[in-house]
Amino acid sequence: MSYTIDRLIAGASMSDADARTRAALQSKGFGVLTEIDVQATMKKKIDKDMPGYRILGACNPGMAWQAIGMEARVGAMLPCNVILRETPEGVEVSAIDPVASMAAIDNADLIAVAGQVRTMLAEAVAAI
Repeated sequence: MSYTIDRLIAGASMSDADARTRAALQSKGFGVLTEIDVQATMKKKIDKDMPGYRILGACNPGMAWQAIGMEARVGAMLPCNVILRETPEGVEVSAIDPVASMAAIDNADLIAVAGQVRTMLAEAVAAI
């Protein structure tokens, strides 16, 4: 089982892919709660250069509310991370597959919610 939902945005810049990703996520009810510029962090912390790499912590509040209501500690697995990674072909966008990430939790109702979130994330990634 793959653990991400992926799409390559051929020829896109990081800033263009970022804007398109945020808009697509918002259209499915997700907001971006956190952002980590991994490229800048690696340069600052260990003086290493790397292609653009950004992690967006996306959250759909309604779905998070349901999940937390079912499993109080599920917040350790939230938000749904979406990465933007520069490649020679463009920017690859990869969203976590929530079904894969929740597989360790023995709760069928939670897995059903994760399935709904997976569909929403897949639709968002496809719309970028």
